Amino acid sequence: MKPHSSTQEPPVVTNGVDVSALMETINAVKHTPEIADFQFRASNSWLGGDHNRSTISGFHGACDEQTHANGPFVMDNAEPPVLLGEGKAANPVEYVLHALAGCLTTTMVYHAAARGITIEDVRSELEGDLDLKGFLGLDNTVRKGFSAVRVRMQVRSDATLETLKSMAQYSPVYDIVSNSLPVTVSVEKI
Repeated sequence: MKPHSSTQEPPVVTNGVDVSALMETINAVKHTPEIADFQFRASNSWLGGDHNRSTISGFHGACDEQTHANGPFVMDNAEPPVLLGEGKAANPVEYVLHALAGCLTTTMVYHAAARGITIEDVRSELEGDLDLKGFLGLDNTVRKGFSAVRVRMQVRSDATLETLKSMAQYSPVYDIVSNSLPVTVSVEKI
């Protein structure tokens, strides 16, 4: 899974995606399935009050440790004043919306490129409903997180709406937020 070599034919690029390299990656995974197993990681430190910071340095993928070429990436989490914060950064549930929008878009664009479908523009608006009574422990029947998320994507492409929607739904983050998955939380004293 390497970038397309410049000594070969020029790469086929659709939607800004090197389709030649994408097809090489797909074929590599077909022939060596274990290279498809990835593990993404983040570390987080509390900075006081509502403020904490996550750092993303690297991940395991393609059977090896990988580093981000332009990383590490640092993302602050905070809360707005109405939620007793100082508003220094987006809050964690807003990052979930950001992750969902980014993953739906990238997934659609990559799948379209693989199928030779041109995408000229993608824009998204997301809304997530959250009732604080669950988070505050005031009502055990109220979910602690989002009770619903609505995504409205606008796409300029010749592809049908059904095709565009089906490609977006290959998104890993869409799968994460729309399906339950096991999450283990351990707490240790330091």
